[in-house]
Amino acid sequence: MIKVGLADLPPVSFAAIRFVVASAPLCAWLALRRRPLRYARADWRLMIVTGLLVFALNYTLVFWGESHISAGLAAILYTTFPILGMLQAHWLLPAEPLTARRLGGAVVAMVGVAVIFYSQVDLRGPWALLGSVALVAAAAATAFADVLIKRSGSHIEPVTMTAVQMVASLPPMLALALIVDGNPLALPWTPRAVGTLLYLAFVGSSLTFVLLYWLIQRMQVTRTMLIPLFSTVIAVVLDAVILGDRLHWRTLAGGAAVMAGLAFALSGRRPPAGSNQTPMARP
Repeated sequence: MIKVGLADLPPVSFAAIRFVVASAPLCAWLALRRRPLRYARADWRLMIVTGLLVFALNYTLVFWGESHISAGLAAILYTTFPILGMLQAHWLLPAEPLTARRLGGAVVAMVGVAVIFYSQVDLRGPWALLGSVALVAAAAATAFADVLIKRSGSHIEPVTMTAVQMVASLPPMLALALIVDGNPLALPWTPRAVGTLLYLAFVGSSLTFVLLYWLIQRMQVTRTMLIPLFSTVIAVVLDAVILGDRLHWRTLAGGAAVMAGLAFALSGRRPPAGSNQTPMARP
């Protein structure tokens, strides 16, 4: 959907306006409930910092990067997200040490994504290289934010967390959009642009992040980081079913590798606290 929208809208403004729209129903919900948001100063700081990482930095880099590389290459590069997150969680979350099983499963699943999108992998000069770096940096920033939320923000209500994050990210995103793209009303607001914007705002942002933070409160964050690998397979299947694209043998083989990698990563018993049987030892 991002790639479709980028056919009409510039990347920075597309990302910024997406979260203007996405934050509206969340803020309205909080206002209608009329409950005071009684959180400590550290909680507000956490929500603002992670909002800047997840929305302002992450999505600006993703939209900008994907304007210079193919959607397939972007999908492959962003699957570094769980591996980068596992490494960060290993240092910041004692209850979630890096295990050989989980890392190995994530690598196998990432290889599966690479197989699916192999035909779309191309680099076209320095801008494509910078776009690739932007995707990996976005994945690293988002993983770091998720680890911080798991460590210090599990008590914050998901709707509040998402709304504050989005609102905190808007000033820098909108300022950058105005500088780079100018007046948003002058952009080519085609029906395709409006449709992709609304879908990404409501389904891909408001609903998705509330559910994600609800899930992070209830399970290990390193397990939630495997979701993008599975959603990639879903996207490829939907592309075939809805848009009529033919499923290539690479799609089937890569999808099988993704599912096998996820099954391996999520299988096995969680090591008890203090166990050194499976976690990779910290120096």
